[in-house]
Amino acid sequence: MSPLLDVLTRERLLKDREAATELLPRGEPPHVSLLRLCDAGLLVGGLSVAYGVRPDELMGPLTLAMGGAARNLKVVDVRERPVLELHVQAGDLTERWEVEDLSVLVHNLNDLYRDAADVRAVAELGEWEDALQLWCVDKPTLPRLVRQPFFAPRNARALTRPVD
Repeated sequence: MSPLLDVLTRERLLKDREAATELLPRGEPPHVSLLRLCDAGLLVGGLSVAYGVRPDELMGPLTLAMGGAARNLKVVDVRERPVLELHVQAGDLTERWEVEDLSVLVHNLNDLYRDAADVRAVAELGEWEDALQLWCVDKPTLPRLVRQPFFAPRNARALTRPVD
């Protein structure tokens, strides 16, 4: 039995344990296995984003996966020069975001919805198979995941920062 799969199953974050067991080679580091599971579409809330996808193209699928109030976020304008700039509207709030890459988009979305309990946080797991692996996780689950050795997202500090 894999401790990684045990934790994911217990937290109800794994779509198909049997498929996951068949996919993962023995002896692989757990954080690599997590990337592989995300890429295979086996993590609940996982997204595999191909290189070349622009932040404005990812906005819809990502906010849908985040759920809650994030589903109502609107991109009202996109400017491409000199840096990609998104004008977003969330309820009565309108903001301009300079987003030179997908990591900045993830940061801005997590920051915007930091105190929204119904919106999942986005963990940037890393790159695998020429794609960025993102995982939208319910906020109550994050403290338990952070204690796991396999959970080492690039944006771990931002995910665990207390709400101001």
